[in-house]
Amino acid sequence: MMHALSLSLQFGALENAAPHRAALPRHKVARWIRHALDADAEITVRIVDREEGQTLNRDYRKKDYATNVLTFDYTQAPLVTADLVLCASVVEKEAREQGKTLQAHYTHLIVHGTLHAQGWDHETSKKDALAMETREIAILARLGLANPYA
Repeated sequence: MMHALSLSLQFGALENAAPHRAALPRHKVARWIRHALDADAEITVRIVDREEGQTLNRDYRKKDYATNVLTFDYTQAPLVTADLVLCASVVEKEAREQGKTLQAHYTHLIVHGTLHAQGWDHETSKKDALAMETREIAILARLGLANPYA
């Protein structure tokens, strides 16, 4: 069953936004999120530059660098509400390094962030990390993508 989703897709002040906009058509972003949802949701996906990504990571996680995806989860029941913030330059660099398309890497990170928004966590224990990775792999397989951890 696909759950209801209210999606806001935002692009911050990116120098070269075209490839990121092309990799993130709204209907596909909604599809990726819906595949990872276990409940109805209101989710904002925001694509940001390195400066905004680093500021958010520093202010909220006390880590002074830009990371690929940050999940701000507000509620999990009865409605999942969250913001997923993805740093365009980090995602682009990682995709290149991993030999993936930009869209494939965004798909993985959006699924990953959506799972975090529902309480999944890979930093609490090896067991939790394995459970989350297993769930991601299954969702990505349904979306036609290879195991990102292989």
